[in-house]
Amino acid sequence: MSGATTRGVDRVTQAGTSALAQTGNIVQLFVDVARQSVVRPFQLREFVQQAWFIASVTILPTALIAIPFGAIVSLQTGSLIKQLGAESFTGAASVLVVIQQAAPVITALLIAGAAGSAVAADLGSRTIREEIDAMRVLGINPVQRLVVPRVLAMVLVSALLNGLVCVVGIGGGYFFNVVVQNGTPGAYLASFSALAQLPDLYVATVKAAIFGLLAGVIASYKGLTPKGGPKGVGEAVNQSVVITFLLLFFANLIITAVYLQIVPAKGS
Repeated sequence: MSGATTRGVDRVTQAGTSALAQTGNIVQLFVDVARQSVVRPFQLREFVQQAWFIASVTILPTALIAIPFGAIVSLQTGSLIKQLGAESFTGAASVLVVIQQAAPVITALLIAGAAGSAVAADLGSRTIREEIDAMRVLGINPVQRLVVPRVLAMVLVSALLNGLVCVVGIGGGYFFNVVVQNGTPGAYLASFSALAQLPDLYVATVKAAIFGLLAGVIASYKGLTPKGGPKGVGEAVNQSVVITFLLLFFANLIITAVYLQIVPAKGS
């Protein structure tokens, strides 16, 4: 085996070992967050401040993204269903897509991109200033004091944003279907209950909460472990967003597959 091949194998092995180590550390942080969430005193003020901050930076972008997303779903679905001769089910299909998939995914992307990056940058700057080490020296657990309020705030805001995206997305889809595609308002509204059911909204909310949990834990982990000073903080922020996006899509696939196996489709 040549020297170049050996070095390549070593790099792949090192990358795989590093990925496994990071996975273990993230799981350990998740366990610590779950354990410290029930420790008193709960940092209520920090939780409220972080929830307000996360909501303030994500509400408007989420609403603005939900409108064109709902419109695209409605236009594409309406065009396809029209070819099949089932125009009366346009509203039902659009609502089902928005609630089951679009709303939690949009929420996850905004939470990970806006809130997650802010959390990683905040904790990373505290880490390189040695504030985290100072807290440990003083006997203060940084996970209980800083990480838990941020993670729980992201979970709460994610669930609330999911409801916002559902309302705005359905409204945008209704407008574009009725105005652009000359659909019938009564038929669009009456078909809501044809395919969609209440468990669809439940699983969408659960998805959004899980996505918020993943984004919060990964952002916190990257913020607590930056390397290389201020430059390392920037790299940690970028890595937290990329890793969160990858995990969110895998989690969405798994949750959707399990849900479709457990809850039968309406009318089946």
